[in-house]
This record gives sequence, structure tokens and C-alpha cells, in this order.
Amino acid sequence: MSKNRMEAFSDGVIAIVITIMVLEMKVPHEADVTSLFMLYPVFLSYILSFLYVGIYWNNHHHLLHSVHNVDGKILWANLHWLFWVTLIPFASGWMGENHFAPTSVTVYGMVLLFSGIAYFVLVCTLIARHGKESHVSQAIGKGSKEKLSISLYMLALGSSLWQPYVALVLYFVVALLWINPDPRIEKLLRSTQGEH
Repeated sequence: MSKNRMEAFSDGVIAIVITIMVLEMKVPHEADVTSLFMLYPVFLSYILSFLYVGIYWNNHHHLLHSVHNVDGKILWANLHWLFWVTLIPFASGWMGENHFAPTSVTVYGMVLLFSGIAYFVLVCTLIARHGKESHVSQAIGKGSKEKLSISLYMLALGSSLWQPYVALVLYFVVALLWINPDPRIEKLLRSTQGEH
């Protein structure tokens, strides 16, 4: 079946996630700079979460350009990934409202970890469908970047209850690994377009 419906649905869900995140930011009642400064944990949580959702949207777009069709397993793998992504606004809001309390940073990290695992499952499901010689399989290779990200999440979770700011730094590091649209896929797509 065509991948277009899955891509459109995913784009819609991601747009709703971003909308929910911005609506969770409450406007201060006072009109001074101090009241804005008091919102820094909420705003920092929003920035990190917006970055993650944007990265997922961008990389999901590239990922789907490397495949031709989807099946039921892929649809479920995609829904599994979207489930975890839709929890980002809740975890982000809770973390920001509680000024990066250790438990809230841990929960946020768990949502990021399971989102990352679910995305990797989606990638593996796409590779299983399209074969080892497919564009997606060639671009992803052994999945080193995905495995490194999951390892960094685990490290962050291990430190989150004692050093929540160390965990936050590690969450930003993982985001920086992915901020550029997946160059493995872009490079492969450019090379195959050049052949035509």
C-alpha cells in the first residue's frame, strides 16, 4: 500500500503535538521581566521538546522518502512510535512546571528513550519489508547512530535522579546528533538521483 496516507497522518499528529506544547505555556499575569524569567524552566523544556519533535518530523520525512510502500506491520510500528511522541508534551510540561525535579527529568528521559527505541523499531520494520539491498537498509547500515542515541539515553536515565542537569545535557547531546536531517539517507538519495 502507498506510504502517503501514513506520512500525512504522522505529519498531522506531529503538528498537534507541537500545538499542545505551545498551548501548555501559560502567559504570566504580571507585565515585568521577572515574571518572564520565572518561566525559564517551562521555556527551556519547550525548546528541548520542540527540537526533538522537529528532529523526528524531519528525519521521519527523509526516512519515508527512502522507501516505496508500507504494510500493516509498518503502520503499527509507526503508530507505536507516534504513541511515545504524543507523550512528549506531558513529560515536557511536567518537567518544566517542576523546575527539572529529578523524577520529572527521569520520566522525560524515559519518554525520549522509548520514542527512540520505537523509531528504531520502525526503521528495522521498514528494512525488513524492503530488504537488505534497499535504500533504507543501505543508508542506515548497522544503525550505529541509533544505538549510540539509545546508549546516551540510558546513561542520562542513570544520572537523572541524582544529577538531573547532567541528564538534560545528555538529552541535548542526543538532539545535536540528529539535528541535521539524516545525512546517511540524504547522501544515498542524492547519489541515486544522480544516476538517473
